[in-house]
Amino acid sequence: MKLLLKYFPDLTEDQIEKFTQLETLYQDWNLKINVVSRKDIDELYLRHVLHSLGIAKIIQFKDGSHILDVGTGGGFPGIPLAIMFPECSFHLVDSIAKKLKVVNEVVEGLGLTNVKTTHSRVEETNGNYDFIVSRAVAAMPTFVHWVKGKIAKEQNHELKNGILYLKGGDLTEELKDYKTTTIFDLSDYFDEDFYETKKIVHLPLKYRG
Repeated sequence: MKLLLKYFPDLTEDQIEKFTQLETLYQDWNLKINVVSRKDIDELYLRHVLHSLGIAKIIQFKDGSHILDVGTGGGFPGIPLAIMFPECSFHLVDSIAKKLKVVNEVVEGLGLTNVKTTHSRVEETNGNYDFIVSRAVAAMPTFVHWVKGKIAKEQNHELKNGILYLKGGDLTEELKDYKTTTIFDLSDYFDEDFYETKKIVHLPLKYRG
């Protein structure tokens, strides 16, 4: 929690309580269903929670926003963002049922009312969203294909509606066909070595009615 408060000193008491509960919930459930590696569970806040909240450093989702988390795995970045933005709606999708079981238990344990989950491939889900978030589940061209037609028409943020993708390493080749991307280096926001090569890619997508 010290790590989160270092970068997000204005968390409410309720947010602090929920972020504190995360560790116990994940440790308990990870023993039953392994969704986070042993090394990562010991560094949950550094490698998962703060990483997810990198998105909150580049955008403040406005109340009423709808966000889709594709391939959420153990619930990242969706669950930390849902705690950070309680007045926004988060839809967490994954094709692996056992991972969503953990996500559902964590959501219930935290009492989050702004999260829904779907066990499905994202191509088979319906809905329009202000932003689609994910942690490097596929190369960008594949990911763009998966989420085609899921962006909302109305723009409510300075950043245009589209994808916010947590990625690492050299993205030159992967993004060469996307001229409208903006890359945010998380090392500009977080001091820890873990973030040296970590980035957020913003790719605006057009509404397709």
